This record gives sequence, C-alpha cells and structure tokens, in this order.
Amino acid sequence: MNRQGKKIARYNRIYKQLQDLLSDSPDVISRLATINAILYHKIPYFFWVGFYILHEDNLYVGPYQGPLACQVLPYHKGMCWKCVTEKKTIIVDNVHEIKDHIACDARSKSEIVVPVFDEYKNVIAVLDVDSDSLQAFDNQDDKELTQITELIRW
Repeated sequence: MNRQGKKIARYNRIYKQLQDLLSDSPDVISRLATINAILYHKIPYFFWVGFYILHEDNLYVGPYQGPLACQVLPYHKGMCWKCVTEKKTIIVDNVHEIKDHIACDARSKSEIVVPVFDEYKNVIAVLDVDSDSLQAFDNQDDKELTQITELIRW
C-alpha cells in the first residue's frame, strides 16, 4: 500500500473509532477533547491539535493536545480567523512565509485549519492542526478532518 493509501486507511480507522466513542457522549467539550486526543496520538505528523471556539467575536482556545496554546487569537489575524471569515479549510505549507501567522509555538512549520459548522451552517469553531514538518497537509487531510468535525454535533 502506498503512502496515500496508508493515510486514508488510518483516517478510516480513526473515523470508525470516533464514531463509536462519540455516539454516547452528551457533552460537546468531551467530544472535542476526545477528537483531539485520538488525532494527536494516532497521526504522527500532528504536532498540535486543538479547537478554537468562536464566542462573541473572539476565538478562544478550547480543548487541545500539544504544546501550550494561545488563549485568545487576535481579532481577524491569522489562519484561524481566515478560516472563519472564508468558511473554508485553510492549508499552509510553510507558516513562516505567512505575514500574519500567529506563532503560538515557533516549532510549528505547517498548518491546516478546518471550520466547524452548526446546524445552520454558521462557523462556530475551527479545528486547528499544526505540524513540525513543512508541507504536512494536503486535500486528503482536509476531506478526512472535515468528515471528523461533522461528528461533533454542536
């Protein structure tokens, strides 16, 4: 099996595991924490995994795994805010080339940010994943992580 095939197979196993774990979880914060733990420990190129939650025009850190996170992201700066305003996934191959990238940890080299929608298609949070490798994320990560965020049921 090639590298992309292994990636897809890993995501499929993770998705099935999360379906089972989240099916009985009544609390959204518990679901976010569980998603983070599984992704962080099962995907080797994930350096930091977490959710930023939109509340009253601020993005506050929610459950996460990895090094210390920024508690509040500056208004309309960085990739998480870009994801919120554009309502689409943002993939950054090299965060050090982005002018308004917010560096919570200098070891981060690439990033993917996936919007989390409520039932009315409003962005209510973002799944932010950093890697300590350049060009770590691709459209397959976008597809799989989007599918995983749909399990949250906000």
